Amino acid sequence: DRKGSTVHSERAKMGDGEGIGTTDTALVEYEKRTYNEEMRYLEKITDVCYRIKKGFVPNMKVEGKFYVNKHLEDLCLEELKLYAGRGGGAGGFLPAVKQIANVAALPGIVGTSVGLPDVHSGYGFAIGNMAAFDMDDPESIVSPGGVGFDINCGVRLLRTNLMEKDIAPIKEQLAQSLFDHIPVGVGSKGVIPMNAKDLEEALEMGMDWSLREGYAWAEDKEHCEEYGRMLQADASKVSQRAKKRGLPQLGTLGAGNHYAEIQIVDEIYDKQAANRMGLNKVGQVCVMIHSGSRGLGHQVATDALVSMEKAMKRDNIMVNDRQLACARINSEEGQNYLAAMAAAANYAWVNRSTMTFLTRQAFAKAFQTTPDELDMHVIYDVSHNIAKVEKHFIDGRMRTLLVHRKGSTRAFPSHHPLIPVDYQLTGQPVLIGGTMGTCSYVLTGTDVGMRETFGSTCHGAGRAWSRAKSRRELTYEQVLDKLATQGIAIRVASPKLVMEEAPESYKDVTQVVDTCHRADISSKAVKLRPVAVIKG
Repeated sequence: DRKGSTVHSERAKMGDGEGIGTTDTALVEYEKRTYNEEMRYLEKITDVCYRIKKGFVPNMKVEGKFYVNKHLEDLCLEELKLYAGRGGGAGGFLPAVKQIANVAALPGIVGTSVGLPDVHSGYGFAIGNMAAFDMDDPESIVSPGGVGFDINCGVRLLRTNLMEKDIAPIKEQLAQSLFDHIPVGVGSKGVIPMNAKDLEEALEMGMDWSLREGYAWAEDKEHCEEYGRMLQADASKVSQRAKKRGLPQLGTLGAGNHYAEIQIVDEIYDKQAANRMGLNKVGQVCVMIHSGSRGLGHQVATDALVSMEKAMKRDNIMVNDRQLACARINSEEGQNYLAAMAAAANYAWVNRSTMTFLTRQAFAKAFQTTPDELDMHVIYDVSHNIAKVEKHFIDGRMRTLLVHRKGSTRAFPSHHPLIPVDYQLTGQPVLIGGTMGTCSYVLTGTDVGMRETFGSTCHGAGRAWSRAKSRRELTYEQVLDKLATQGIAIRVASPKLVMEEAPESYKDVTQVVDTCHRADISSKAVKLRPVAVIKG
């Protein structure tokens, strides 16, 4: 998720808590509080969960909560300590804890505003913040800041029947082959032939387009959230500028924290779940692809923020932070955004499907066989930045909610009707990508998660340093040398930006996953370690 909206660049710099419809006097009083005064509103309710009481920020409709263990708690509260008394957040943003509370003040919110263990400051919503809004409440809103700029940024995991010993002799060639097959980097252009008509169809059809064009296997769809297609997508609600940005980028990895990794099964915690996924042996080779909707999704978010600012004035919607621009769900602006967001989500699934096709080609070429012979099936594909209509129990009653997950992953338990038949007995696979050179995890959803976090869990490690700090503190040679000493093959399109994605720049993904496991909002199944990394 990035804040790079031109329209909101000034607002992004502000992050100042100045609210539309919130009195300046009230905000000044809130911003004058010392750290100790702020801490009176935070209550530790378990060894891995804090409650944010009403009054922490103005107009809270519900309470907030965030999940942290001791190590992650220090990082979270240090941010608040730096902010307290001076009214300015890091990198132009409010502290994540304040952002979680500001979301709790949005109209129509139900339950609690939830911060997952990888939570860190973002645009409007913190990254790692999820919230649900009652679809039957006419006041309820949808906010692009609750989805993020990279709509349906997500992770896909492919398995193979190869073992580590099979790829060891050709690891460098295999990494190079992947790098050659998948276009990477900021300005990368796709290799799949596509015209404007194809793009329109891909935006509406999602993975059905990939299947029709021969870039996906029929069973790929079964192992994908929403079966790889959001039916409410409407390509006519996506601006021409967004389409122009998206057309050349389909089937590209992009830059930033996006990657393709060759990974090895390192540990198996839940044998039954691992067997259902086809991950039966320690040492088995997998491929993880992490990418999103590229420039198209970014433009959809930017366009929506412009129209929603006007809608807020018209409908007199009050928020605590201007970055929380939003519109009533049932307003024209709200419906247009949801239709365009769904189209951008479909684009992201087509994008990951295209890279799956290219990955299969690269492996088949390297081993002089077919992807089918290598058993290169999709284990699952999860979304990180998305808003979806779901049914959940609130106070013992089934309600229809618009669930915003920004930097958080859906994690439905066993027997849930929306997860594939293959995973009905084990729960939905949840893919948690680590940072460059660190391990990744596969988790499963739990019943506790359904009750406590609307079936949501973490999405990765979560940033600990800003990109600027990473560039100041590290050199790219240091980062690349460290990966080499770990025996990890690396191919990077922009090596001079690699410091931004170094493990030091992020929280420890194991601490994040262990916190979710301890809170029982998801359960550990498999640990993966990287042997080759492809980055933009």
